[in-house]
Amino acid sequence: MRMKDKVALISGAASGMGAATARLFGREGAAMVFVADLLDKEGAEVVDSINKAGGKARYLHLDVTDEAGWQAAMAEIEKSAGGLDVLVNNAGISGSAEQDLYDTAAWNRLMNINATGVFLGMKHGIALMKKRAAQGRKGGSVINLSSVSGIVGQAYIHVGYNASKGAVRMITKAGAAQHGRDNIRVNSVHPGLMPPMRTSGRTADPATRAKTLKGVPLGRAGEVDEVAYAILFLASDESSYVTGAELVVDGGWTAV
Repeated sequence: MRMKDKVALISGAASGMGAATARLFGREGAAMVFVADLLDKEGAEVVDSINKAGGKARYLHLDVTDEAGWQAAMAEIEKSAGGLDVLVNNAGISGSAEQDLYDTAAWNRLMNINATGVFLGMKHGIALMKKRAAQGRKGGSVINLSSVSGIVGQAYIHVGYNASKGAVRMITKAGAAQHGRDNIRVNSVHPGLMPPMRTSGRTADPATRAKTLKGVPLGRAGEVDEVAYAILFLASDESSYVTGAELVVDGGWTAV
């Protein structure tokens, strides 16, 4: 039970990698998994599936761009679960649906959700983790979902996606440097080609995916559970000496 006694919040957990991670945390014995999203119906279904399988989960409505929403979420977690041990900043949108790769509105939207959302999560999540540590509890673990797009550029994705995921990569390293003495670890996960997101555009096109796969040494797309297990490692005590790291889950794509 790698999540025993741990309270976790996962943003964007109503679908995809977030939902897979929430279910995995539940199976691994988390004291409570807070499933946070804007998709209330889908989020409630994820919670129901965790509870029916013997885990413990609750749903929180959360817009990651809304600071007051983060404050309310943390207040509820502290009240109902006593504090926070693991924060997974997973919520994000794709940059492959934009036709104009320099559209200003798209830039603002991508940066606001993908980067500012992570910043706000860290700001309020780490503050709650520090309170828990002051009470004699171990620190905490923050896992930020970046992307291979935060490491390399791509010709077919809005520049705001690369920029936002690059920002996630660097805010992670800053957080690791700033909060290590608090025993709070901050790491990033960088998925490669995965099942299309709800907001995907060109990256959901079979021809584009087939072209991308030619550059993947393992020769296939990844699965959301494969990312979830990487997140689980960083959330668990098994990674107790890992902070500021980039865990790439891309089938070797960035290695060639």
